[in-house]
Amino acid sequence: MGPSTLPVATSYSRNRMRPRGLRMKERIEKQLEFALEIDKVKNIFRQTHLSGYVRNENDAEHSWHMAVMAYLLREYANEKVDIAKVMLMCLVHDIVEIDAGDTYAYDEEGLKTQKSREHAAKERIFSILPEEQKTEFTALFDEFEAYETAESKFAHAMDNLQPLLLNNSNGGRDWREHEVTAKQVYGRQEKTKLGSAELYKVVDHIIQENIQIGTIKE
Repeated sequence: MGPSTLPVATSYSRNRMRPRGLRMKERIEKQLEFALEIDKVKNIFRQTHLSGYVRNENDAEHSWHMAVMAYLLREYANEKVDIAKVMLMCLVHDIVEIDAGDTYAYDEEGLKTQKSREHAAKERIFSILPEEQKTEFTALFDEFEAYETAESKFAHAMDNLQPLLLNNSNGGRDWREHEVTAKQVYGRQEKTKLGSAELYKVVDHIIQENIQIGTIKE
């Protein structure tokens, strides 16, 4: 299974978003072009299903859900965090998937090329922005990926916890469909522990329950 290959919308023209008769400054024009570009995140679908198993979740829903959870659960972070920064990380971390596609967490082949695909996407998409905002967004994305700061560790904890909650609410159907093993789930959830030891206790309980009923393979 490779990254999501749903058709990506063609690039938006600046002329299509400029109101007739309005001459915009180049800075505003670039910012609005970026704002429209990231609308494409809504068309990148993940393997995880929404609660109720009605359909696959898209990247925009995933990122929004993560950001709200980060604020809600901030008291459980292992270290004191700048919660606004964590929330922004949650909101921008999957923008690169507009070009790179979503890579399933347990897709070993897709994971081999994920970094290179996302690097190319980062360069193209963030280059739409004015230079200092390109630098700001790139630094935020790189900090999330480097997984060294308290903020990035807590953001990663949300990135792991959110789909686990959805999957558990759906009776583990996505785990069962992809024949996911306990080793794979625990391997991914190691980052949750480093962001929040308290939330990891909940994660461990959920995993153990699903092992017992057979939705996660031992």
